[in-house]
Amino acid sequence: MFLKRAIGNPFVLLAVGVVLLAFVSALHLTQGHAAISWRELLVDSWSDSRTQAILFGVRLPRVVIGVLAGGALAMAGLLLQTLTKNPLASAGTLGINAGAYLFVVLGAVFFPAIGAFHPFLLSFLGAVFAAILVFSLVGRGMEPVRVALTGMIVTLLFGAATSGIQLMFEQETNGLFLWGAGTLIQNNWSGVSFAWPFILIAGVAAIMAGKKFDLLLLGDEAAAGLGASVRRIKLIGWAVAIVLASATVSVVGPIGFIGLMAPHIVRLLHVRGHRMQLIHAFVWGAFLLIAADVLARFIQPGSEIPVGAVTALIGGPWLMYLAYKMGKQYSGGKQTLGGKKSKLRFPVLLLLFFLLTLVIAVFSLSYGGGRFYSLSELVSGSLWHQTALQFRWPRVLVAFMVGAILALCGALLQSVLRNPLGDPSILGITSGGGAGALAVMVLLPALPYAFVPVGAVIGAGTAIGIILLVTKRSGWEPISLALMGVAVSAVGSGIIQILTVKASVGVAPVLLWLAGTTYAMSWQDVWFLTAVILFIVPLSFLLTKQLDVLAFTNDVSVVLGLKVQFVRVCTLLLAVAIGAASVAVVGAIGFIGLLAPHAARGLVGVKSRYVLPMSMAIGGTLLIAADFLSRFMLYPKEIPSGLLVALIGAPYILYIMRKM
Repeated sequence: MFLKRAIGNPFVLLAVGVVLLAFVSALHLTQGHAAISWRELLVDSWSDSRTQAILFGVRLPRVVIGVLAGGALAMAGLLLQTLTKNPLASAGTLGINAGAYLFVVLGAVFFPAIGAFHPFLLSFLGAVFAAILVFSLVGRGMEPVRVALTGMIVTLLFGAATSGIQLMFEQETNGLFLWGAGTLIQNNWSGVSFAWPFILIAGVAAIMAGKKFDLLLLGDEAAAGLGASVRRIKLIGWAVAIVLASATVSVVGPIGFIGLMAPHIVRLLHVRGHRMQLIHAFVWGAFLLIAADVLARFIQPGSEIPVGAVTALIGGPWLMYLAYKMGKQYSGGKQTLGGKKSKLRFPVLLLLFFLLTLVIAVFSLSYGGGRFYSLSELVSGSLWHQTALQFRWPRVLVAFMVGAILALCGALLQSVLRNPLGDPSILGITSGGGAGALAVMVLLPALPYAFVPVGAVIGAGTAIGIILLVTKRSGWEPISLALMGVAVSAVGSGIIQILTVKASVGVAPVLLWLAGTTYAMSWQDVWFLTAVILFIVPLSFLLTKQLDVLAFTNDVSVVLGLKVQFVRVCTLLLAVAIGAASVAVVGAIGFIGLLAPHAARGLVGVKSRYVLPMSMAIGGTLLIAADFLSRFMLYPKEIPSGLLVALIGAPYILYIMRKM
């Protein structure tokens, strides 16, 4: 009886959390290049100058900033979940961390004085911008699934922009890669001195307003009926959450999942009331982050694995669990894909895109070394010279084929999910394939390059396998698939970060590959993609009638005789194969799978037999144009094609999301 009462007592639970936090913090202090035993930590640290210098100069600041950052992120996550009534909300899932990171990188390049001395200001502005963007796209309803998917898109967009800036201004942003993945490295107390006033003031303000946040749980109308100013409470909550997140990002970089996990742990402990929940969240958030850093240093002793990657690995399964629960509550059965027909007939539209692609291809083939071939050179057959055949033709052909199959992948996913935000990036196919390909390159360097696509297929297959297995009981409902894809994608990104650091791979090549590039393509890549297209495209086109039936609700589809689950699994497997093939060749190129099917439905309507080929035509044209512009715009520098596509396609996607 006494034990049961003790377990249910929030003060006892808080004491347990503090003890666990103290233990992992002490364990953390013993880790590092210089070995320090528990005896030296407990006894010699008070007298031995060497041990004192290491502990108080380097390791203790790291532990203290970890406690502050973990606690702040957890409190911010709790507030955001209350404000949005969304268990998936956190600074990471809402794009707030990504926005803060983008603005800090922008400051380092264009405003170095502000970036060096006022990183919080930049981080705060970025966080506010991201929050306003997500809020304006989602609307006041804050529908949970919509919030999760919108946050993912905004995070992808900001991530692409950040990577591109780092590639183009490598010298100015040197050293930000590890920080951008989230790290607790501290060489002195400056980070702690900077962050603690913001976190203390914002944390105390949140605790003092805790009872007002309790009123929000009753609903806006009920809270207003009790005399509370709902708008003011929400404004305070958003401001406090953004200050906590941006103060953390400006010192340790964007670290995800702590703000997601800690509030749920607190609720599982049956802690009631926001005042007590915020205090518990701080302790458990700090414990999670310090424990993750201990694990990171245990995985790779002597080198630095970003703690943000480890929190992604730990938090990903947690997010999968939440997504599974939420997916059972929300059905995507009523969601449909809209479209309209152009006045031009389908064959005419295809012919126009063929001619447009031909013109862009000729421009791209005739450009090299900073100049175009002259008309006389073209007439004399320069396009068929050895240089063009060896370097330019493979690049142009690969760009068109990758763009076409990525668009096909997106069209298939959007049809099977009945969701206009279906994309290989969102379902974890891109990050899973990227993790698999990078694992082959890093862990098995002796294998020939031909095994890289095999690794990509295994990675993407594993990702989609996990998603299908976990969502099986829901009958592979579209919403469950999409939410689970977000979680698996986060885990894949964490694995990529760990592999990158573990292999000590140079930053620029990794960023280039992650951003997606058509640089240095060969005829071997062309033949590989040709084989993929010859095998997958006919199979995809055989499913067009089934995909049209799948556009109706599940019940209607079953009545019409469709084997819903069989069609979904077959379509997803085709999409996995396509996504893995493209990742193995050009890396992670996003947004084409989102953009092209939308544009296709705006031209030819919603019939799959028209949407699939038109999507491929648009996707191929888009990537071949992006490849040309990537070489032409900033010559002799080259922008990754994937980044250019993201910058071109993102405004259109945001427009689509605003209309949804």
